[in-house]
Amino acid sequence: MEWFPHLTQFAVFLAISSVGFLFLLVALVFGEAFEHFGADFDHDLGHGGPGFFSVRILSVFVTAFGGFGAGATHYGLGTLGSSGVGFASGVCFAGLIYAFASFLYSQQASSDLRTRDILGKTARVIVPIPPNGVGQVRCQIGEELVDKIARSRDGHPVAENVAVTIVDVLGETVVVE
Repeated sequence: MEWFPHLTQFAVFLAISSVGFLFLLVALVFGEAFEHFGADFDHDLGHGGPGFFSVRILSVFVTAFGGFGAGATHYGLGTLGSSGVGFASGVCFAGLIYAFASFLYSQQASSDLRTRDILGKTARVIVPIPPNGVGQVRCQIGEELVDKIARSRDGHPVAENVAVTIVDVLGETVVVE
């Protein structure tokens, strides 16, 4: 404990920054490491994206807090002033990382097709539908072409290359007329 009285404010802030950076490296290499131990601090606030309390974002906060606190100490601010500068910088940088991660999450594409996306769409028969049987139709949803197994509503055959309207969805099969 002889080293404790010689510990400077600058060294404490640098140590805090180093610990935050170490956790950031661990999180970047191994992912959300604490999830594997049952500690779930990451609450995504209902939108399914990254949470503000994820290990990566908290690590950025701690790293910025320590680094900017050390810089403020170096330029002559006291403990309270340096802590304020560190806190404000930590919130700023963690907020930037959170906003960037949320943006990246929102750019993800999904191959999920909801019923409301396909009902009422016009499709083209690409595999003829035999009487009381199934064929295949293709329709465009947004920028994507979607192929679905199809049956006719009234059980009548539908020839290839005929335009039909999707009127119902039964699991993975669509009903057309």
